[in-house]
Amino acid sequence: PEVKQAKIKGSGKSLRFSTTVKEEMLYVAIPVKSKEKFLGVLRVSLFLKDINKLLNNLKNRIFGIVIFMTFLSLLGAIFFSKNLSHPLKELVSASKKLADGDFSARVSFKRKGEIGELAESFNRMSEELKRLFDNLTLKQEELNSIISSLEEGLLVLDKKGRIILFNESFKRLIQTNPEGKFWWEVLRNSNIAQLIEKAKKEKRISSQELELNEKIFLCSFVFIPSKEELIIVLHDITEFKKLEKIKKDFVINVSHELRTPLTAIKGYVETLEEEVKGSSKHYLDIIKRHTERLINIVGDLLLLSELEEKGLTQIGEEVNLEEIAKNVFKIFEQKAEEKGLKLNLICEGKSVIKGDPFKLEQMFINLIDNAIKYTEKGEVFVALKQLDKKVIVKIKDTGLGIPKEHLDRIFERFYVVDKSRSKKLGGTGLGLSIVKHIVFLHNGRIDVESTPGEGTEFIITFPTNLS
Repeated sequence: PEVKQAKIKGSGKSLRFSTTVKEEMLYVAIPVKSKEKFLGVLRVSLFLKDINKLLNNLKNRIFGIVIFMTFLSLLGAIFFSKNLSHPLKELVSASKKLADGDFSARVSFKRKGEIGELAESFNRMSEELKRLFDNLTLKQEELNSIISSLEEGLLVLDKKGRIILFNESFKRLIQTNPEGKFWWEVLRNSNIAQLIEKAKKEKRISSQELELNEKIFLCSFVFIPSKEELIIVLHDITEFKKLEKIKKDFVINVSHELRTPLTAIKGYVETLEEEVKGSSKHYLDIIKRHTERLINIVGDLLLLSELEEKGLTQIGEEVNLEEIAKNVFKIFEQKAEEKGLKLNLICEGKSVIKGDPFKLEQMFINLIDNAIKYTEKGEVFVALKQLDKKVIVKIKDTGLGIPKEHLDRIFERFYVVDKSRSKKLGGTGLGLSIVKHIVFLHNGRIDVESTPGEGTEFIITFPTNLS
């Protein structure tokens, strides 16, 4: 059969019992060709037992080689593990030192390869951590020095209200050691709790004057949302308040002392006006004008002192701002007509708030008077609008306008943009300071927008209820 397979398939084999030699034999046959010409078939036969013997010998050799290679592998693994374990143990030891804060820990393994690269990376990391830690320590020392040297009392509260940091100034202020205590154990003021809640809610700096241990402090509250901690800074302004009171008392006393002689001078000037004629009357007019200006300054100073000292006298009264604006328009109708100006009042909604009608009337008088004084032609607008729980008041003119660099200072006492023009028009430099005080006493806000040559607009926002 193997000969037939060789002729057909190109090779043939057969495993069968030989009747000649009485043994199992393997027969293999291949065709013999010369230049594609079939010459015959070559057949070879082998005893099967000889082949099995060869296979067994081959298996034994392979098994021996496997055992030898396994032995070599084990030796190599033992050698490699010993070489690897030493640097790894060194790395583990150095890592523990690093974790304990010893940033000088280094790995001295200098062998090349992955372990060497790992050791180098570890050493670089240690150096960088040491540098960062040294910088952090330096910054911390600087911060501690700054906090310790502050004259203001400083404390930091955690989210439960416990004092976790304070400086010596705060310790001197409360005259006890506040470490580990809650703020309410050392700060006796009922307003602090409200201010802390306000700072947490609004997430911005809030400040208020508070009395602690018979002293007055400007207290600032800063909430840190990421840590839920609160910083409180206490600035002692007791001496400043004393000086401020002395200054106020001086201004009030001087103003009262000046009012009577100035009124008398004005009376004498008016009497002389009836008798004096010619060029002398010109000088009397100058005296009268300056006397009236001084009387106005004294009056404004007394009004400012009253606003600062007494605040509002009729806080609970409902005030109709539209009615007040109409009454003030009547006061200035003639003055506006003389300059050819038109007064316009626009109202949307009720425009009713709670407050002091006399102070609010003074606010309208000062702003409308200024608008007319500094407007040569055009109009003066007063717009009132109720919006939710607010009333917005806008007073706009088409006058000279205010340069941008002056806008931040126009509410300061005696600050005037054009001094010569202000004196000529009889201005005291106190009108807008009075307006600002009145607005703030009503928990309001005042803003100003102005374009030189086009006019100025004051925007005042009042809550409808003072509380």
